[in-house]
Amino acid sequence: MCLFQFTARRLVSQAHCGLKASSSKKQKFCLEMARPSSNMADFREVFAKAKHIAIITGAGVSAESGVPTFRGAGGFWRKWQAQELATPGAFARNPSRVWEFYHYRREVMLSKHPNAAHIAIAECEKRLSKQGRSVVVITQNIDELHRKAGTRHLLEIHGSLFKTRCTSCGNVAANYRSPICPALAGKGAPDPDTEDAAIPVEDLPQCEEDGCNGLLRPHVVWFGEALDPGVLTAVEKELDICDLCLVVGTSSVVYPAAMFAPQVSARGVPVAEFNMETTPATNRFRFHFPGPCGTTLPPALARHETEIIS
Repeated sequence: MCLFQFTARRLVSQAHCGLKASSSKKQKFCLEMARPSSNMADFREVFAKAKHIAIITGAGVSAESGVPTFRGAGGFWRKWQAQELATPGAFARNPSRVWEFYHYRREVMLSKHPNAAHIAIAECEKRLSKQGRSVVVITQNIDELHRKAGTRHLLEIHGSLFKTRCTSCGNVAANYRSPICPALAGKGAPDPDTEDAAIPVEDLPQCEEDGCNGLLRPHVVWFGEALDPGVLTAVEKELDICDLCLVVGTSSVVYPAAMFAPQVSARGVPVAEFNMETTPATNRFRFHFPGPCGTTLPPALARHETEIIS
């Protein structure tokens, strides 16, 4: 078993979605190394030779599409932060309130569109596939903007706003209805003075599998829950074979995703970080390109002069 697989499985057995690195882990991932390069020409030479490219994305790649993150100062829905609502306990106590929160997020996302970074990634994947090369996107985002942009090889490690899972039978299904159920129509306003709708459980989204009618929940990984082991296994396989890794719009502090790129770098694979600012992992990487992803990523992934398009 490779080092990445061993470390990933050990961390996932101990950590859950949303946990940040301890100080000791941060120190481990911030070992003193040469400053990363911001030379785009050098990156482009590496890009031209890569056969299997893994692109890890976080909230920063969607920020330019106007997607609210509910993180940090001011990141409230009504009077709650996401960490207070996106938990199994919160859903058990008040499924109506949690569904209002996710209904609001779904409705917001229906009005958002992929930005230049999403489009550059999708176009790169399509172009390189014709050359026998591969691109996989491993995203922490649940907004489906990569999918909307046209990305096909997509691993959503935290799930999707537009999928549901039955709390009774476990069935997972895509769901793009607006509203997701009649009782949620017009609900979910984020204003702090808005009162809870207090929707009865039987009127919240229900499973449509024959004879079930169980309460549905958003198919996302909540705080305190482990990542889907099947998705994680797929991520491991992709990172084991990649010969170039891009880290785009992620703070590199939330585990287990924070360790993906550093482990790839540890085996000598070039890693390029595209982010507004440096992160705790920056000095582990070969390249760092500061600035908005929608500005820095398109020229990085554009067709290289050595590419032969049939």
